Amino acid sequence: MSESKNEIVKESFNEDFCVQLEVHLTRAFKTSERKELNRFWCDGVMMPFIKSHLTKKSVSDSRRIITKAWLGYDGQGEFAMTIIFGQHSLSRYAKGLDLTDCLPSDNSMDWITLDMERKTIELQLI
Repeated sequence: MSESKNEIVKESFNEDFCVQLEVHLTRAFKTSERKELNRFWCDGVMMPFIKSHLTKKSVSDSRRIITKAWLGYDGQGEFAMTIIFGQHSLSRYAKGLDLTDCLPSDNSMDWITLDMERKTIELQLI
């Protein structure tokens, strides 16, 4: 069976990566210089509802995946999550490779934009 350009890349953005992202975000919040975020944590990152948003073409064209995450002091606030791909992560996604090494340092919040009022979070992968 030949690979279609529109094939969903399950190897890259999958349940395992969502768990890794959840843990990584919680560590980043704990080390944040913003005291109000030190007790903030992530209790889950959801796979996108619209599966076509995970195709190689969709991610290549938009350079992002939009999904949901549960964040907060109790980890239960529903946030709209946008994951933006950098050049390295985009290349790995196109090849169906693991994205874990595309997560920036959890010792910094520079790659995270969090809007608690709007309940949105944006992440910039490497």
